[in-house]
Amino acid sequence: MSNFSETKPSSAKRRTIADLFDLTGRTAWVTGASGYLGAALAEALSEAGARVVVSSRRIEAAREAAERLPDPQRRGHLAVAMDHLDEVSIEAAVQEVLTRTEGIDILVNNGHAALGADWTSVTGEQFSDHLRNLTGYFLLSRHVRDQAVQRARPASIVLLGSMYGVVGSYPDAYAGICASSPVAYHALKGGIVHMTRHLAVYWAGDQVRVNCLSPGPFPNQDSAPPEMVERLIERSPMRRMGSPEELKGAVVYLASDASSYVTGQNLIVDGGWTAW
Repeated sequence: MSNFSETKPSSAKRRTIADLFDLTGRTAWVTGASGYLGAALAEALSEAGARVVVSSRRIEAAREAAERLPDPQRRGHLAVAMDHLDEVSIEAAVQEVLTRTEGIDILVNNGHAALGADWTSVTGEQFSDHLRNLTGYFLLSRHVRDQAVQRARPASIVLLGSMYGVVGSYPDAYAGICASSPVAYHALKGGIVHMTRHLAVYWAGDQVRVNCLSPGPFPNQDSAPPEMVERLIERSPMRRMGSPEELKGAVVYLASDASSYVTGQNLIVDGGWTAW
């Protein structure tokens, strides 16, 4: 059983790296876990020993994703339907998860309702609707914080940001191929990065850590235009794109006691993109 304490380390008992990264005995909720990156994040947490709650807008997709996860502890992963753009759906999902588990120790807010319209065509309504992704992240995070405080247990919350929440777009990658990176997406991800800092300082005293994981270029090879991908590769210091498994170590680090003194931070996994 993993030690849940995130208090000052004792010199009497030195915890090993294996101990610090071990999530055995914890319950981790991953939203959007049936998606391209979400599946890898959920897999990572399950491989580290956590019981994973998989949520998706479609319960069938959530069930399929949960069934694919390794279960070394044989605790049984859970599937829940939730639309993180709908406050009523969030509240219902939270109640279901709390009924079916002993509580939530880890939350990875990864769900994302995409928007295709760029700055040339996006309407005010579309822009505002896209920012509801941020609202959903906040509402679910607050529920997780509240139940952790009620249980008198520490919790780790990870919000999914993006390198495009830190730097501007790269117009040359999209020119003549597809719509540019949506302006509402950049506003959304920048907001997620800063909300991370805000919640972290307010909730630190509750033993609830809040961090942001910001992927760089991780295009889905099955759907991304090949020419756009080639342009991104030319721009990347590592001259390649990221693969979903390259986020696994980062999410386990932020979720586990290995990062017990880390909160309010934005961990960027981008192949060096934002180092330019």
